[in-house]
Amino acid sequence: MLSRMTTRRWWQSAAVCLLAVLMLGASDASSRFGRLGHEMVCVCGCGQILLECNHVGCPDSDRMIGELRQQVAGGGPDTAVLNWFAAKYGPTVLAAPIRGGFDNAAWIMPVVVFLLATVGTGILITLWRKRTRTGPALAGIPTHSVHDDELRERIRRETQY
Repeated sequence: MLSRMTTRRWWQSAAVCLLAVLMLGASDASSRFGRLGHEMVCVCGCGQILLECNHVGCPDSDRMIGELRQQVAGGGPDTAVLNWFAAKYGPTVLAAPIRGGFDNAAWIMPVVVFLLATVGTGILITLWRKRTRTGPALAGIPTHSVHDDELRERIRRETQY
């Protein structure tokens, strides 16, 4: 049997694990604000992440950060906040497209194009190899003739020092 101290340690370990799992899902408004602010780009044209825009005299970052604070305080889901910004400033405000709907094309198409290009290159190489195999040697024409020997001998004589 387990001793009383061992049983107690097991219960303590289980409580710590349960608490850790519960705390993983916990997020306060400031961490949510930081996460959402890093998923958007400042629209001033500097191309930097919204919360990291260090553009001197930026006309847009302060206003956008204020709007982000209002949206986070409103308590809507993250996708609603990102959709609100995309509707107001256009889809270029998002650092990465929201997954779902037509935006899936932005995630899927590069992979599809790469795979199609790889398969197309393989097919092209296969066709080229087949073409060279069915060349003069397989068509019944000799690959080596007396004329070739004479030409090689003449080239060797003319290129000797």
